[in-house]
Amino acid sequence: MAAEGGGKEMNEIKTQFTTREGLYKLLSHSEYSRPNRVPFNSQGSNPVRVSFVNVNDQSGNGDRLCFNVGRELYFYIYKGVRKAADLSKPIDKRIYKGTQPTCHDFNHLTATAESVSLLVGFSAGQVQLIDPIKKETSKLFNEEVSRNLNIVACNRLIDKSRVTCVKWVPGSESLFLVAHSSGNMYLYNVEHTCGTTAPHYQLLKQGESFAVHTCKSKSTRNPLLKWTVGEGALNEFAFSPDGKFLACVSQDGFLRVFNFDSVELHGTMKSYFGGLLCVCWSPDGKYIVTGGEDDLVTVWSFVDCRVIARGHGHKSWVSVVAFDPYTTSVEESDPMEFSGSDEDFQDLHFGRDRANSTQSRLSKRNSTDSRPVSVTYRFGSVGQDTQLCLWDLTEDILFPHQPLSRARTHTNVMNATSPPAGGGGANPGSNGNSITTPGNSVPPPLPRSNSLPHSAVSNAGSKSSVMDGAIASGVSKFATLSLHDRKERHHEKDHKRNHSMGHISSKSSDKLNLVTKTKTDPAKTLGTPLCPRMEDVPLLEPLICKKIAHERLTVLIFLEDCIVTACQEGFICTWARPGKVGLLSSQNQANSPSGTVV
Repeated sequence: MAAEGGGKEMNEIKTQFTTREGLYKLLSHSEYSRPNRVPFNSQGSNPVRVSFVNVNDQSGNGDRLCFNVGRELYFYIYKGVRKAADLSKPIDKRIYKGTQPTCHDFNHLTATAESVSLLVGFSAGQVQLIDPIKKETSKLFNEEVSRNLNIVACNRLIDKSRVTCVKWVPGSESLFLVAHSSGNMYLYNVEHTCGTTAPHYQLLKQGESFAVHTCKSKSTRNPLLKWTVGEGALNEFAFSPDGKFLACVSQDGFLRVFNFDSVELHGTMKSYFGGLLCVCWSPDGKYIVTGGEDDLVTVWSFVDCRVIARGHGHKSWVSVVAFDPYTTSVEESDPMEFSGSDEDFQDLHFGRDRANSTQSRLSKRNSTDSRPVSVTYRFGSVGQDTQLCLWDLTEDILFPHQPLSRARTHTNVMNATSPPAGGGGANPGSNGNSITTPGNSVPPPLPRSNSLPHSAVSNAGSKSSVMDGAIASGVSKFATLSLHDRKERHHEKDHKRNHSMGHISSKSSDKLNLVTKTKTDPAKTLGTPLCPRMEDVPLLEPLICKKIAHERLTVLIFLEDCIVTACQEGFICTWARPGKVGLLSSQNQANSPSGTVV
């Protein structure tokens, strides 16, 4: 990789960058990769992914790192900015034959220094539950092994397509959700088996472009639920911070947001063109950011169910988007008590207290009219153009109808004081599926934050909430799956999710193909609330946009003291936050494996 300091040439890789909070610096000694560092042929391989977990190790090194490269899966102690990486001593290493790991996720609720539960999805459709600390393989899902005449055959009876995303259900020790390139999602319970025959399904609920089925069997078995969502591959999904909602992005270009417990569609959005590849929630659950094949990042308001901004900085597909809870700025005039409890926010990374306090204050900021708090959200994106972009979502975008706050001077806002130069509005051409949220009105003209030199145009005529189709009549009412009866059990601190199918009240007949899968003409959605035109919404410009790798970037994770990125070559890099670069002892430098300097 490139030498320290960077240069002016476009193809030279940057090793540091500066934002308003200071200098971020690549720590070459903290780079993780395959132990032998033999060059990896990334062509045709599944994306490199990284998962973190903290096992509360008393030694102070409680962070654990898992990543996949090709057919290989590694599990290391992550030393971050503190110590040099020791690539010669992985805690666990696995090499698979006939299939490749595609994604993985730790269960943060059950992780201890002696045991962790790691789910791994594969290119052939299987899901494996392993414990890399105990070096055990607990269970294998979606693969029935049959032996006949000394011939061993593996049949994937549930879904034969590639696993695109796997995640534990927030607040649960046993439930997990798996998405496939077939466009289906499946809900599993680790305590149940998958059965020896192909599952039979019974329709539970359906709407336009989605349907949910239960597994019809005499005894409880996996999968508990089958979701069919949109057209083409379901590329990624993400749970809201409180675990109540599920955002899905598909190859058909749609973002669909569901109430996970009641299986109700909350709202939808359409990409400018092409498929959507990635999705994330803001720390307070108020906003969703997506990225995809239109080279854009799109900010969608969960409350208003509308696009509030787009960002253009990438030159190719956007592969990952993520919010930074540690740089999100909350300035308040008076001390404010925290609202909500720790259980209301599932922190996926570290620094739980900081993240929870940020989420708490953001919730209060978004629920009051007194405006005592000034908010700037920070999120980042990486793409196939090998570039890292950082973005600020500021008050002139979030609250365009309010006067600009005095506290916004630190957010690098361009043209914030310039009046809108253009007129016009979005095409109000709703397709009849729009639902108006009570109390919401048509927003006035929107200024542009960090904007490119375009005119700001009002989003006139658009309704604030758009539902992608009504729930089909004839489907019986749904009794909340007993996932958790939140209304009765909200007072319980440590609520546990269960998914007993006996609690489902459904009189639906066994109809498998009732889901309406009508292809949406992109020309008909462009200019509607589903997909506003570029000139109808504010256009964000990135704070920084830096080339940081030779191969396409596939990972972006914000931690308390650093940012972690990874590329398809299998290099996992640590970028120290301003003021977090510690002085390594000569011993640590000496122990740094040869060849790790980038």
